[in-house]
Amino acid sequence: AGGGGRVDKIVIAGGRALRGEVEAGGSKNSALPLLFASLLTPEPCGFQNLPEVADVRTALHLLQNLGVEVLDKEDHRIRLRAREITRLEATYELVKTMRASFLTLGPLLAREGRARVSTPGGCAIGSRPVNLHLAGLAKMGAEIDIIHGYVEATAPRIDGGKRRLRGAHVVLDSPSVGATENLMMAATLARGTTRLENAAREPEIQDLADALRAMGAAIEGDGSPALTIDGVSSLRGIEHDVIPDRIEAGTFLVAAAITGGDCLVRNARAAHLDAFLAKLDEAGVEVSADSGGVRARANGQLRAVSLGTAPFPGFPTDLQAQMMALTTVAEGTSVITETIFENRFMHALELVRLGAEIELKGPRAIVRGVRRLSGAPVMATDLRASVSLVLAGLAAENSTEVLRVYHLDRGYETLERKLSALGADVRREKATGP
Repeated sequence: AGGGGRVDKIVIAGGRALRGEVEAGGSKNSALPLLFASLLTPEPCGFQNLPEVADVRTALHLLQNLGVEVLDKEDHRIRLRAREITRLEATYELVKTMRASFLTLGPLLAREGRARVSTPGGCAIGSRPVNLHLAGLAKMGAEIDIIHGYVEATAPRIDGGKRRLRGAHVVLDSPSVGATENLMMAATLARGTTRLENAAREPEIQDLADALRAMGAAIEGDGSPALTIDGVSSLRGIEHDVIPDRIEAGTFLVAAAITGGDCLVRNARAAHLDAFLAKLDEAGVEVSADSGGVRARANGQLRAVSLGTAPFPGFPTDLQAQMMALTTVAEGTSVITETIFENRFMHALELVRLGAEIELKGPRAIVRGVRRLSGAPVMATDLRASVSLVLAGLAAENSTEVLRVYHLDRGYETLERKLSALGADVRREKATGP
């Protein structure tokens, strides 16, 4: 599964302090909506600092399926042109492997007036609902039907028969990143003004807003809970640098701390990681930041910390698993509360296999720090869970094998190479069996 049918595992000999410098690549969670924003204009769009990860490859495959041309492509750079959109459908096969594919809905509807996009994972309108996206688009005049697991959306006929969305006042039930991105893109070409309240405030939203403004969109208020978008009749092409990946940066900072090391993550932006860095500091890690990046240095025994995940600027749910790995070897009892996604503690049971003491109580994990972890075979269940097991393996005695690492490849580029450069003993091998 994953990685072109190869089933790999990562083998770690733990107990080495990581030292040196590593670079945070481009943000996966920023790159995906940016790539889909290229659907809004017939002109070429170039993106630099693009991470070479499985999700980006899936997004490009989907865009080419819709008629987008790849004009040129080099390492971490691509130029796309959606001169003509030849298909208005994002199929289940593509959307099921990556939820972000649902972000084609807003741009297609805005530019072409119609779209047919599979709901992620069939019709999972439960735990990570797309109903916020749909309610917002309906407010903007779209007629929406869900037929056989597909969202079929049509914009109203205005402006002499052309199908076009209308500006609207939309209040989101929760500050969903995906819904904010979809509605923001849809509103750029709508007729009139859209006011989006209780919008997500993540750095990735601000990166998308910067790109859309460079394309000629009129957007104000990104970074705050209230966005105002004045629709324009057309958008132009751009050249845009993707922001650094704050989740990858945070992962390397934890790797330094959990191994008793000292690492500088180049390009990391402290302003994108405030809540996380505050917790690292509380855990007894020496954190320093400047324009070049963020550095974490272990400073003796790690201390327990308690935290709850929250939308930005709160503690990111995407760094919760990594922080849990850190607390397994911190002195005292940590309480970690996950408020964003249920089922986001699947890594806890695998950490227990490495000797961690974790008790799950609903949305809370109670972690009692142990003196040391010991290596064992463990299995990755999702992207961030898989990296938490790698981090724990770096700190554990003996050897740890992390199976099903295709989850990891969705969001981390050459993770084992970057860790090896910091002095880790980590390698990728073919896994045998299922």
